[in-house]
Amino acid sequence: MRLDGLGLFVDDMAKMIRFYKDVLGFEIKEEENTSNVYLVKDGTLFLLYGRNDFEKMTNRRYEYIKGLNGHFEITLYVDTFEEEELIDIDEVQGNIESLKKEISEVEAKMAEYLKELGSVAIAFSSGVDSTFLLKVAHDVLGDQVIAVTAQSCSFPKRELEEAKAFCKKEGIKHIICESEELQIEGFSHNPKNRCYLCKHELFEKIGNIAKENNIKYVAEGSNMDDNGDYRPGLQAVAELHVKSPLRHVELTKQEIRDLSKEMGLPTWDKQSFACLSSRFVYGEEITESKLSMVDQAEQLLLDMGFHQLRVRIHGQMARIEVMPSEFLKLMEDANREKIVSEFKKIGFSYVTLDLQGYRMGSMNETIKTD
Repeated sequence: MRLDGLGLFVDDMAKMIRFYKDVLGFEIKEEENTSNVYLVKDGTLFLLYGRNDFEKMTNRRYEYIKGLNGHFEITLYVDTFEEEELIDIDEVQGNIESLKKEISEVEAKMAEYLKELGSVAIAFSSGVDSTFLLKVAHDVLGDQVIAVTAQSCSFPKRELEEAKAFCKKEGIKHIICESEELQIEGFSHNPKNRCYLCKHELFEKIGNIAKENNIKYVAEGSNMDDNGDYRPGLQAVAELHVKSPLRHVELTKQEIRDLSKEMGLPTWDKQSFACLSSRFVYGEEITESKLSMVDQAEQLLLDMGFHQLRVRIHGQMARIEVMPSEFLKLMEDANREKIVSEFKKIGFSYVTLDLQGYRMGSMNETIKTD
């Protein structure tokens, strides 16, 4: 049995955050407000509730929890001290079993599809989606699966090293190819179809590698959420008949994270990642030196403990995107001064914080796709 989460009521939120973070080593996962704070350690989630704020918000007073005849009874008291409804463990267990059944059905559908393909070369970036796809494919097809990772100046070294380590651990044949996007005609000018140019060249290379290794198909890890954003790379997927198993079984990003956690994959809570070229405003020249600036800036923020982030580049200005829950951390004097100082050493003249926070594809917000 494993404890996945625990909720605690606390009186002094600031004091308890310091205790769990600085003394026990918990990571602040999400801090929506002063009433609810999410912390995580070794895969276990702790939710801290501010007792006073909670009671004011619900007009109830939390009293105690006790076990009773196979049920957990959570008693909340209102002005009349009437007992609230019971939580039925049998009902909870039934929901868990239903979820397990859904997971099994998805896994079976995906296994069936992969068996139909017979052999695949998977475009492997070491991200959440491609890691899950590679693991499932290798479990189903064994040596009929190879992983191909493209090495380039827009792909951080840390991601390449993680890709190597995963394939070595799982015993998967791993091929690294050179894919210098800046040599692709028109790519460096950063047109709106930049991703198409890159993916088309990449999948052609993986296709050639697949043929050399007697592999029938090329597969990639896009999911259903990718259908809702501007994704010119999917045009290359369609043109070159690249397979998309995760979209075939209609998996979303969150479902992939949930399944990855169930399988024990280390990437289940890994931050979402896209190639460094996606940090540039469309039309701004992409150069190796500017890519290096973005890479160094993002690595600094990761090393400082920020989780989901982007450093967008606008000429000599850096626009930092982090989760709103991490705004206060970024604006602490010591952190803010370090970030400004280091970013200027890297080459930025101005350092800004995007008040909307991190979001996927923010550079696409001004694009009209009709």
